[in-house]
Amino acid sequence: MRHCLNLATGGAYADPRTLIELVVAAERSGWDAVLLEDYIVYQSIDGIPTADSWTVLAAAAVMTTRIRLGTAVTPLARRRPWHVAREVTTVDRLSGGRAILGVGVGDAELSFTAFGEETELRSRAELLDEALRIVTGLWTGEPFTFSGRHFTVSEILFQPTPVQRPRVPIWVGGVWPRRGPIRRAARWDGAMLGWKVGQEGKDVEMQPEDLRALVEEVRRQRGSLDDYEFVMGGRERGANEEAELEHLRAMAAAGATWWVEWVAPCSAEDALRRVARGPLGD
Repeated sequence: MRHCLNLATGGAYADPRTLIELVVAAERSGWDAVLLEDYIVYQSIDGIPTADSWTVLAAAAVMTTRIRLGTAVTPLARRRPWHVAREVTTVDRLSGGRAILGVGVGDAELSFTAFGEETELRSRAELLDEALRIVTGLWTGEPFTFSGRHFTVSEILFQPTPVQRPRVPIWVGGVWPRRGPIRRAARWDGAMLGWKVGQEGKDVEMQPEDLRALVEEVRRQRGSLDDYEFVMGGRERGANEEAELEHLRAMAAAGATWWVEWVAPCSAEDALRRVARGPLGD
């Protein structure tokens, strides 16, 4: 199982230079990937500083050589898919083929509501699915057209394409056991479903038995799990490292191929300390 950091892009360490320093430190400290959150404004009307994810990743790409770079998640329901296709391609080429595109419908938070974006869940799901078809269609480098309910693309040739073939890996976020995210994740390259619907509708962390059920459902829908990723976690590291290690081992045994550790908004010094301790594992 590989280890990934999920960095907030809003708060005290959200200065772009600081985020780039954290990505460089993550590579030096043995992490396998860094995924940035993707907001326009950070969940509050209070003017919390916020950095642009793909711009930061492009700069980090030329400052690193090994670590994978992406988002958790880019909410395509409020993004122009052709812009995302170009941004991700740029990061993939700058990094020599290390980009990951994490996607989801997004929460109907301030980055949606403040700018009049679509907030109805069904429509956001439709926008996401159409956008994914457009992004991957453009990445083929072949003449591409599209006509959907929400987007239209006249015939266009998109060049250059990403380094990675057949495409940059697409990891789909969501919550277990909701059918829409699971079906969507099974169509692409990874399931970033580290959370499940708990009591009273509150999301709680996936457990090994939940992951085993997810693995079997994705296998049933795909027919094969070759080159497929199960990306679990997404919370801060617990204080009891022995208990944490036991949980990580159980999740790996259940099928997790990546474990994600979140670094919440905190001071730049504290964020660097959390990054520099490296991944928790054998």
